[in-house]
Amino acid sequence: MTIVQEVISSPGRPTRAGTLGPVSLRLFDSATRELRDFVPLQPGRVGIYICGLTTQAPPHIGHVRFAVAFDVLRRWLERGHGYHVTLIRNVTDIDDKILAKSAEAGEDWFALSYRNERATSEALDLLGVLPPTYEPRATGHVPEMVEIMDTLIEKGHAYPAPDGSGDVYFDVRSWPAYGELTRQRIDDMAAAEDADPRGKRDPRDFALWKGTKPTEPSSASWPTPYGRGRPGWHLECSAMARKYLGDAFDIHGGGVDLRFPHHENEVAQSHAAGLDFANVWLHNAWVTTGGEKMSKSLGNSLLVEEVTKVARPLAVRYYLTAAHYRSMIEYHEGSLTEAEAAVDRIEGFLRRALPKVVTLVPTGEEEFPADFADAMDDDLGVSEALAVVHDYVRRGNTLLAEDEPEEAALVARQVIAMTEVLGVNPLAPNWHADDDSGEAAATTALDALVQSQIAARATARAARDFATADAIRDSLIAAGVHVEDTSSGPRWSLGKPGGGN
Repeated sequence: MTIVQEVISSPGRPTRAGTLGPVSLRLFDSATRELRDFVPLQPGRVGIYICGLTTQAPPHIGHVRFAVAFDVLRRWLERGHGYHVTLIRNVTDIDDKILAKSAEAGEDWFALSYRNERATSEALDLLGVLPPTYEPRATGHVPEMVEIMDTLIEKGHAYPAPDGSGDVYFDVRSWPAYGELTRQRIDDMAAAEDADPRGKRDPRDFALWKGTKPTEPSSASWPTPYGRGRPGWHLECSAMARKYLGDAFDIHGGGVDLRFPHHENEVAQSHAAGLDFANVWLHNAWVTTGGEKMSKSLGNSLLVEEVTKVARPLAVRYYLTAAHYRSMIEYHEGSLTEAEAAVDRIEGFLRRALPKVVTLVPTGEEEFPADFADAMDDDLGVSEALAVVHDYVRRGNTLLAEDEPEEAALVARQVIAMTEVLGVNPLAPNWHADDDSGEAAATTALDALVQSQIAARATARAARDFATADAIRDSLIAAGVHVEDTSSGPRWSLGKPGGGN
């Protein structure tokens, strides 16, 4: 087996049958609650801001679903439509929970936060999530937050607490549109729980800035005209989105649990400050266990670093990708087994159809099957898109069974293109990051041994020594090697005949 790393390409942008232009992407806007044709604010370019994790603990698979969902969106925008995407994913590296956990552990808050930030990055890398264009930390953007606070105070939409505590609050009564994202009336809302109620005009007013407390370390505060303190959770995102994407940008995303109060408050403070902010809002659903949101408090979290010890990362990625981003994913015993089986079917076919290829990456210039493109353009219909993938795998296996290796290889390359968009391409280099020259040498050695056995079997068959030929075949099967006789000669692969399909 020759070790080959390929890059594939085919001309043209993806088009629907019977049309001449690019496909039309429709996304469900959480603000308008309807499917909308996606038209970027700037032709050819898309700006996306997604709320990242608060780094008080290492991530479980429920935490990282948002990153996987928006990774699929980003890949389709880039590969399916040719957009240049700027994706900003923030890090909330200081908040009440981080300070509380660090105090319990007797550890500096910034050390705990950074350790968990690294664990999060490693988990996302492990699951094949592309790195963002930039990943800003809240603590690095205090001047931008102060600028927005100044504007809101000048416009009469925010006020410093009169007790001199250093707190700064957004005045929800001053902004009649408050509640527009989630379509709520102010009087029906519960009190804001993100800050001490000291000095509030209305219990629903939320914190833009939190004044420092005597129990908190001095390193957890920054000077402002209103007193020392630290960022409010909501203000940081408005400030960072504006800095890196401008006053108006295309898409804001995050988990559905962030719609209120976090995203509602982002909308209010940004619009009140005179910023256009996000044009489209996208929200992904949860991963649940026993019908409940996966969380630390339920004691049912599954840390990424633990899950990937019992299932390979590609299978975990497939599991998190396979459901529509707006659908809940119920985790149960056997979930990852099902994902492993699906991945094995895809990889088994690819290994048989492209036996000389170790890793294979599309260029992004592929023309996708019309059914696949239609599914992805319909609000990222990944379930339907994966059905197309598996249909092509079945077609490819049929071609192999009919001894049509060249046609099967063409189908395999289409499967590669589709699975790359979904982040589940079994031949992508990231799933083979541990492959080194030693493993490559082992693969070459295995091929030499198998080929010698195949040659010995051929010699035995030519001599009509069928007992020896059958014994060689049986020994190869016992070792997990499947040999298929084709018109172009024997072809071998690891695993079940037909790739388990």
